[in-house]
Amino acid sequence: MIGKEAAMAPGTLADDIRSKLGTLSPAERKVARVLLSGYPSTGFETIATIAERAAVSAPTVLRFVARLGYSGFPDFQAALRAELNERNASPLTLYEAADDTVSADTAAGLLARSSKLFTTAVAQTLAETPPHDLERAITLLTDRKRRITLAGGRFTHLLAQYLGLHLMQLRDDVRFLPDRDVERTAVLAALTRRDVLVIFDYRRYEDDKLAIAQLTQEHGGKVIVFTDTWLSPTSAHAEVVLPSQVAAPSPYDSLIPTLAVIETVVAGLITALGDEAHEHMQHGEDTARRIGLL
Repeated sequence: MIGKEAAMAPGTLADDIRSKLGTLSPAERKVARVLLSGYPSTGFETIATIAERAAVSAPTVLRFVARLGYSGFPDFQAALRAELNERNASPLTLYEAADDTVSADTAAGLLARSSKLFTTAVAQTLAETPPHDLERAITLLTDRKRRITLAGGRFTHLLAQYLGLHLMQLRDDVRFLPDRDVERTAVLAALTRRDVLVIFDYRRYEDDKLAIAQLTQEHGGKVIVFTDTWLSPTSAHAEVVLPSQVAAPSPYDSLIPTLAVIETVVAGLITALGDEAHEHMQHGEDTARRIGLL
């Protein structure tokens, strides 16, 4: 499979809308909020429906689309449709779409290409991470009054475990969402305002993650979402969204940029907790020593 690689993803329409919020008129900002609240499906509704939901006129919706640089609403929806095609791409789809002419690349070439891809992806991810979202994530995760639950997907459960194990060394009341039905149901049924749910959800997105995020929000809890640049549907219910690039030298999305974001969050947690983190780590090591684990 040498030579088949995923392209670096540009910013999404949602990213573009968020970046322009400060420059929009109050009426246009209403349109933006409606689109972001149900992104991306809301973008495929009619102009009249969007205008009604935002309590603005149809011309306001058209002015908003023009602000984003589109010649009209069909042009906007075509761009959204193209983004969705990328968003829903599977490893098999990416493999079949890859350029076979480079499949005979050398090991040295693969190493060079991987180095360039991963370096660029990590740098772009960290540069595009909203500082206020990072700060809010750290605030929620260091609040000792809150209970933290982590959930991942087919591959990203590894990242959920990685972040969770760090959190367990730094604070109490951290758990993973159980796999078994009865236990998972019990955990989700007991959600309250003190809960923070950390979800990892990348294309192709998993329906249960959306339902879990909705449940958390309905119970007054907070949701932190780690996702790709196309944004998981769970983002509509999240207090914090931390997107990452997924470019890789294979048809599989890379998790390396997300790992860099996690490491950044962990560094922020340690700084924010200060002596409390040190004391908790010390107590954990003392306990591990007593039961023969160290």
